[in-house]
Formats: sequence, structure tokens, C-alpha cells
Amino acid sequence: MQKSFVYLAMSVLAGCASASTVQTSRDTAIVQSSAAPACGGIGASKVAAKEAAIATLKAGFDSYVIFNGASESNIAVVQGPGTYNTTAVVSGSMVSATTTYQPGMPMVIGHHGQSFAIKMFHDGDPGSESALSAKAALGPDWQKQMTNPVLTCVG
Repeated sequence: MQKSFVYLAMSVLAGCASASTVQTSRDTAIVQSSAAPACGGIGASKVAAKEAAIATLKAGFDSYVIFNGASESNIAVVQGPGTYNTTAVVSGSMVSATTTYQPGMPMVIGHHGQSFAIKMFHDGDPGSESALSAKAALGPDWQKQMTNPVLTCVG
């Protein structure tokens, strides 16, 4: 059982998150992310931060400030469907039956969500001195990350 859980968790983490951006003005946007239970709230925050950096560069800006945020979690553990097994023994006119219930595996459902309101800056704009560099936030392969959607909370 442990091995199958590890494989399941690794496959879930491979595609456990999504993010989107809604531009609310020329230099502001709302970034939202959703992440699987295995990612946790921190994973959802990492996905939103990465999306904020990508959105900033795609909008033609260099840096951003997160000026508001909200998070949510609706994770629950529910019992999976079980199975019944009935065996019967017939002896003359008597029937003796036993039914055994095998509970199903528990399932974790729901997601973690994070949203950030960001203000974007060009280098040299008033306020840009305290803003986060979008390229630095994405790292040395920032150009590659611009073309790939944020699908994982790992890394």
C-alpha cells in the first residue's frame, strides 16, 4: 500500500496546479492559483507567485509588488466506496450466511487556492525600487518559463 501511495502522490504532483491572470488596469492584475491537496497552501502560493512574475513580463513590465492577497482551502478526507462479500452455507433446509464489509480507501478531495493583487512597474517608475524583479523571481531560465503554463507546485 505504501508503494502505490508514493506513486500516486508523485503522479498527482506532476500536474497538480493551475493559475490564471486577469488584468484589471494597465498596470494591475489579479493572479489566482489552484493546487492539489498534496501541494498544500504553500504550493498554491508558489504557483501564484510564479504566475505573477510571468504575467508581469507578458504585460511588458519588469517588476511587481503584491499589494493584497487571499487564500482558501477546502480539503476533506472522505471514505471511498467499499465492497461486500457474502458467503452462504446450506445445510438441509437451513441457510447460514455471513456478509463482510471491506471499507474502501480514504480519498483526499478539494484544493488549495491563492490569489494576489499585483501592481506592475517598469524599471525607474516611482515605487519600482521596492518591487520584485519578475526575471529574478523566475530564475535564469525565465524565457523558457514564459512559454510553459504553471502546472506543478514543485520547484
